[in-house]
Amino acid sequence: MTKKTKPRVAMTDTFDKLEIRVGRVINVELETRTLKPTYKMEIDFGKHGKRISYGRFTRHPIEEVKNRLVLGVLNFGERKMGGVISEVLVLGVQFPKAESGEATFVSPAVQARVGSKLF
Repeated sequence: MTKKTKPRVAMTDTFDKLEIRVGRVINVELETRTLKPTYKMEIDFGKHGKRISYGRFTRHPIEEVKNRLVLGVLNFGERKMGGVISEVLVLGVQFPKAESGEATFVSPAVQARVGSKLF
């Protein structure tokens, strides 16, 4: 049985308004000022600048996260997470068999150019 999806939307009213870009994680450390353990990631988006993101990607070892290419939504605005502020949403999906909220990355399959737009 197929599960129903959300109502249909126009691409121009939704997806086209998002600024989703490729970034490279240049620094990563464990953050404990959030409600649950989180990584603080400094991400370079090329000409779009460097941004800080906090995410529950902690099932990945830090050394695997550093230098990784990620996809980030640059135009959602800042989001308070416990005692910190996240500047960009890094896209992810639930880590297999993990607690709700623990994520794995949605990333390019090849070494895409930093700052490239998702389309």
